[in-house]
Amino acid sequence: MKTIGLRASPNAVTFAIYDTATDEFVNVDEIRVPAAFETPDALKYVRSHLLDVIREYDVERAGIRTTEPSAPNKNVRRVELEGVIQESFASSELESYYIGHVSTIMSRLGLPRTSFKPIVDGTMDPGIDDWQNMSKEQREAMLCAKGAKNAQAI
Repeated sequence: MKTIGLRASPNAVTFAIYDTATDEFVNVDEIRVPAAFETPDALKYVRSHLLDVIREYDVERAGIRTTEPSAPNKNVRRVELEGVIQESFASSELESYYIGHVSTIMSRLGLPRTSFKPIVDGTMDPGIDDWQNMSKEQREAMLCAKGAKNAQAI
């Protein structure tokens, strides 16, 4: 089974495709929003490309790293992208998906919540190849993808 994990930032959505059968990441990439796009076009662009990625890789389950509810400085553009990603999940053929705050992601991975920051910062290696060369966003997307294998059916 293939899963996808996503992490939005204001101008891009990083995604990781994980194959649970081989315990390997098939692809880690991003959907970059063209700078000239206004918000409606940017959201449409991300939705369209995300649905294409889900179909191309025959993804069955998904997870998205979302902004923490208690975050003091929420980026509106990131929150809008997270919303359109969730809508894309609902409009797709995914069998299940989850919305991941730190505690949810770590629970799905069977790791303590306190390990999240060291793992994402790269000071703790979770045993994933090339971890040190990944960006923070790539690491979060990869953790979400691994956690998606345990997502409950919709």
